[in-house]
Amino acid sequence: MRRRTRWWKVLGLAGLAGVAATGVVIARAERRRRAYTPEEIRARLRDRHAEATARGDDNL
Repeated sequence: MRRRTRWWKVLGLAGLAGVAATGVVIARAERRRRAYTPEEIRARLRDRHAEATARGDDNL
């Protein structure tokens, strides 16, 4: 019975570590996304739109 309890504890701790690691990745991506100024975002969107229309993409 003791070994079964140990496995559940190990599994629980591994799940908790996975959730924490996912949170770190999401927070890092959010910080990176928010680092752009509104002018930079507009310029990037304009560039992407110009590229898409130059290629003739209909999937905007």
